[in-house]
Amino acid sequence: MARLGVNIDHVATLRQARRAKEPDPVQAAVLAELAGAQGITVHLRSDRRHIQDRDVEILRQVVKTRLNVELAGTQEMVRIALTVKPQQVTLVPERREEVTTEGGLDAVLNSVQLKPIVRTLREGGIAVSLFVDPDLEQVKEAHKLDADAIEINTAAYSDARGPKAQEAALRKVIDAARLGRKLGLEAHAGHGLTYENVGAIAALSELSELNIGHNIVARAVLVGMTQAVREMLEAIRRR
Repeated sequence: MARLGVNIDHVATLRQARRAKEPDPVQAAVLAELAGAQGITVHLRSDRRHIQDRDVEILRQVVKTRLNVELAGTQEMVRIALTVKPQQVTLVPERREEVTTEGGLDAVLNSVQLKPIVRTLREGGIAVSLFVDPDLEQVKEAHKLDADAIEINTAAYSDARGPKAQEAALRKVIDAARLGRKLGLEAHAGHGLTYENVGAIAALSELSELNIGHNIVARAVLVGMTQAVREMLEAIRRR
């Protein structure tokens, strides 16, 4: 079964709405791990709209499972990663005007810029994943860049309406995951996954990690983080 990485960005979003001290994403991470999460994911954005530098620093000390930090491929972010040294960095595209990450990283178009970034992070002892759309050329490029893993963007699957559209989107995820594994990459997945749609993705034996955030945090507002994580783990097990 794929491990569950809980993205706690939106705990910080709620905190930053009032520039307050609560809710504390670090406390959310502890509760998620106690509930059975096998990893914690955060996105340190350049505009610091939710997760802050101090959050990442404290999480690195507190998280007992695996800390995955999503970052844009900039000198600033690489410097932070090499200082904090999370177990994994996932390189993602980033636009200031977006509400959330829109689309995967274009590894083919940006290969020249990405190559030294991937090399520097790996030499620093950090595993590197690339967040890419379920496109075979992107998967091949991730392999050429010597990434350790790909995280397949499941937005198209999550947004698909109707059995045919969903099946077509799922097929692309399957093909990307299989190619990734064939090339020796770990295959992860995430974006828009919910309690209702995670089953088909969780059933893919090629995937070793699922990163889910908004849906868990939204549920946690109603039932608490511990229960919300347990319910997602149950949804994954029911695949």
